[in-house]
Amino acid sequence: MASRGQGTVSSYAGFDKEADCGALRKAMKGLGTDEQAITDVLAFRSNAQRQEIVIHFKTSYGKDLLKDLKSELGGKYEDVVIALLDKPAFYDAKSLRGAMKGAGTDEKAILEIMCTRTNQEIKNIKEAYKKEFKRDLEKDLMSETSGHFKRLMVSCCQAARDESPTVDEGKANADANAIYKAGEAKWGTDESEILRVLATRSFAQLRATFDAYDKISKKTIEEAIKSETSGDLEDGFLAIIGCARNTPAYFAKRIRDAMQGAGTKDQQLIRCIVSRAEIDLGTAKMEFLRMYGKPMSEWIKDDTSGDYKKMLIALVRN
Repeated sequence: MASRGQGTVSSYAGFDKEADCGALRKAMKGLGTDEQAITDVLAFRSNAQRQEIVIHFKTSYGKDLLKDLKSELGGKYEDVVIALLDKPAFYDAKSLRGAMKGAGTDEKAILEIMCTRTNQEIKNIKEAYKKEFKRDLEKDLMSETSGHFKRLMVSCCQAARDESPTVDEGKANADANAIYKAGEAKWGTDESEILRVLATRSFAQLRATFDAYDKISKKTIEEAIKSETSGDLEDGFLAIIGCARNTPAYFAKRIRDAMQGAGTKDQQLIRCIVSRAEIDLGTAKMEFLRMYGKPMSEWIKDDTSGDYKKMLIALVRN
């Protein structure tokens, strides 16, 4: 896996779990809740530090911090607070379950998680999913998907993508030719051959393959996928290509998509900001400005309100 960029949230140097627990307890005591005090703690601590706070809060007061916060908070602000207190693998597992439960499946949310996480992260998500829901993630994904898209999800579940940084130019040329022959060069499309390359090669290797493809086709790899595939499979292939090319730019696009048009896709917005805050949100911010000519924080200010807005802005680091 290539270097993943720069986050906006990191471990707080002056971390004092006792002081943080006291501040959170004070914020919830008495009449009303001091949401700003909660934001000032949670938005400026790493996830590992937040986990320490959760344990120390229960040790100190004999109370569950998450339950206390849920009883005091509401709406989208509560959603982002609870997301911050979940361990990353559990948050991803809960997001995947949410994307598959009820009427309809949110395929784009599934792709966003399954196609962008490292092998180790996928393994952790599978374990968390089993522990949290007593269900098998791969089986659930298979029951919610079909065709080659189902095969792509099964492939992602194996957590076996090559993550070597080295590039084999000969293999890149061979793979580019294989994709060309499976798509543009024939009547009908051999999706399984395209899947084989996109699902197994490292992101560095894929970038070399895309460059090789440019030399044998008049189309970019993205244009070829759009003309040769459709629906969820097209979205899946494009998600992998987008992440292989530039993961922070992929998330910048997902964050903008969450705020574009009528209404805000709040769960998508929260998920992208919370899950990338310690990984590459800082780089995604720069990509956002480059791609859309307006700071991410300005979009968030225009699209959200209240304590929810203040928390997101704090995480993005205006």
